[in-house]
Amino acid sequence: MDLTILLQLIISGLLIGLVFSLIAVGLTLIWGVMDILNFAHGDFLMLAMFTSFMMFNHFGLDPIFSLPMIVVLLFFIGLLTFRFVIKPVLGYPGLIALLATFGLSILIRNLVLFFLGPNYRVINQSILAGKTLSFGGLYFSLSQTAAALGCVLMTYAIYLFLSKSKFGRALRATALDKDTALLMGINTNRVFALTFGLGAACVGVAGGFLVNFYAVFPEVGLNFAILCFVIVALGGFGNIMGAFLAGILVGLVENVGGFFIGPEFKYTLVFVLYLIVISMRPKGLFGW
Repeated sequence: MDLTILLQLIISGLLIGLVFSLIAVGLTLIWGVMDILNFAHGDFLMLAMFTSFMMFNHFGLDPIFSLPMIVVLLFFIGLLTFRFVIKPVLGYPGLIALLATFGLSILIRNLVLFFLGPNYRVINQSILAGKTLSFGGLYFSLSQTAAALGCVLMTYAIYLFLSKSKFGRALRATALDKDTALLMGINTNRVFALTFGLGAACVGVAGGFLVNFYAVFPEVGLNFAILCFVIVALGGFGNIMGAFLAGILVGLVENVGGFFIGPEFKYTLVFVLYLIVISMRPKGLFGW
């Protein structure tokens, strides 16, 4: 096999894997702090992509320029989700919150289907869409490269925020022991709300970049959500660095394995990897 083809496959897998990583980081952040698996996480991604598409379609605003607004919008959607969906069920068994987010997921998807229809939509004329870079015989999609870089920067910003800021210390204390954090004067409800906001902001960034090279449709979030549930489990629930590295691994397995075995089996390979890892390390590759 030509080495250039193998390198091209690895690069493409790495680029999409970094996007997976950021989506999974948002998901594992919520789990690590609140022990809640947000089933609507993929639908938040879909909302980000649809909003970006409509801003381009109706106002001519390129996804790159609408990205900050998308991130802010998703942050507030996360806050509202906590206020009206999660907060009322806090203190009840964890399954209640999981079912609440599952219901929210169904509601969001069906509302989008009702108002916007099931059609696939694509942005072909954005600044990044359809452009490539070449280096040493290898080709890089400009839109995917920008998405990967943006996702790395967002993940690093979250890492710095959690490790250096006062709120980050409060969040980590709440994740370790909610009751003790409350006794120490930490407003845990505020921490939970901002955590949901940050998790949603992560998919806002990912969705704002994805719309440049990925079709938008009501079920698009489901495809990414399933992969990201696997990534979070592979990396270790609540482990941000684990989710980041597992996302890259899944992107590589999906892209390289899909080429050699067949694109119709690329998700099968990811789930086989998941089953192998979980059978040997039930808490994931980087879980304690």
